[in-house]
Amino acid sequence: MTDITINGAEVSLSGDDDMPLLWYLRDIKGMTGTKYGCGAGLCGACTVHVNGSAVRSCQTRIADMQDGDAVKTIEALADGDTLHALQQAWSDHDVPQCGYCQAGQLMQAASLLADNPNPSDEEIENAMWGNICRCGTYQRIKAAIRAVSNA
Repeated sequence: MTDITINGAEVSLSGDDDMPLLWYLRDIKGMTGTKYGCGAGLCGACTVHVNGSAVRSCQTRIADMQDGDAVKTIEALADGDTLHALQQAWSDHDVPQCGYCQAGQLMQAASLLADNPNPSDEEIENAMWGNICRCGTYQRIKAAIRAVSNA
């Protein structure tokens, strides 16, 4: 059994070691904000943070988790009733269309800004590469990230 935290709550992982973290979050913990997209780690819809870094939860197995790991999902990006600055920028820039990819996009962007609070446009594009938006709102996504950055 592995003891981790999910959004600040201590959890003892049990069950099939080959189960993806995505399914643990959605099916066992009932946290449906993290989305299933491609199942191959190629689209980014399932992006969460593990120890502060963006990871694809569909490709992260329960067996990959270590005691003390900290998982943060989209459900914990906001601080209570106060939106995270990126969530507000997403709204201000009319980023979401269908919205399916947005949790993963937001988690990837939050990881980028935590590591690099003032990214260039090229750094934003490189960091967000692999997070697919079926509606093609990439320019709005970049504008929202730019609005939150320390530029």
